[in-house]
Amino acid sequence: MPLLDIDNLIREFITLFVVIDPIGTLPVFYFAVSGVPEQLHWRLAVRAVAVAAVVLLMFLVIGQIVLEAIGLRLGSFQIAGGIILFLFALTMIFGEAKPARDIEEAERDHMSGAVFPLAMPSIASPGAMLAIVILTDNNRNSIPDQMVTAGVLMVVLVITLFLLLLASRLKRVLGNTGASVISRVMGMILATVAVDSVLNGLEVVGVFSLPSA
Repeated sequence: MPLLDIDNLIREFITLFVVIDPIGTLPVFYFAVSGVPEQLHWRLAVRAVAVAAVVLLMFLVIGQIVLEAIGLRLGSFQIAGGIILFLFALTMIFGEAKPARDIEEAERDHMSGAVFPLAMPSIASPGAMLAIVILTDNNRNSIPDQMVTAGVLMVVLVITLFLLLLASRLKRVLGNTGASVISRVMGMILATVAVDSVLNGLEVVGVFSLPSA
């Protein structure tokens, strides 16, 4: 794609924003900082976003290389990833909200903090890892294109960090119910993105050709 293709930039931003779900991460942050002095909350937020950034950038750089090393075609991965993202979207729409799942898992394991459950699996979720590999297809996108995707990813992570730093104020505005509603709306958007990923994957493996936009 062209280096500054606005339509693709918007699509990538929406995709990454939906799968990372910064607003849905807020309740997980509240749990993670429940036993942390308030003056240290910003450090925990910075650390969590930094860890998530390292994980997602690693998938951006070597994710497809690993897939190809074990003999998997990216088209097949796009189809599988799209199906998984679609199922993930269904859980966001009909099932338990992401924050509730992550908090429940953290309580069960008696763990809290920046790395778990905040950085992983809340910010750097399996859906985000899949999405970043699909968006940076080495066979279709050049290194500059992938750098643009990395830039979009960093913008979403900066927005996530900004929301975490404002978490106390946002809690009074949104509450857990508000975050849950927004998470379900994002699930609808993610379902659409997932279907598009499956269609692109089918085109890559040669099942059919999509009409030009």
